[in-house]
Amino acid sequence: MRIGELASQAGVSVRSLRYYEERGLLSSTRSASGQRRYTDDEVERVRFIQRLYAAGLSSRTIAELLPCVDSPSERNDDEGFERLTQERERIDRHIEELCETREALDRLIDANRAHRAQLAGGSPA
Repeated sequence: MRIGELASQAGVSVRSLRYYEERGLLSSTRSASGQRRYTDDEVERVRFIQRLYAAGLSSRTIAELLPCVDSPSERNDDEGFERLTQERERIDRHIEELCETREALDRLIDANRAHRAQLAGGSPA
């Protein structure tokens, strides 16, 4: 399939697919006229890459993990497991920071509500 078809089926932009190729996350063959050609399997690969991006992984990290998917081996499995564990820990830290930020915002919202109620002559809600 051509790049536009893959983009449509996978729900990404053509630009994203070109970027994935530049980063080594995706590969294609070329037609005689130089057009990129992809197999049907690439649709699921692009969706998988998208899920990894959605989980907060960088293209560099994804590139490090793809060999575990493409050619599983004991070495790849060990390296992949370690990398996944590191990413999970990073995400956990980020979630903790986000929760702290949300709590700070909640305190500011509560203080603002009380102040607005006081200005309006009522009691805080």
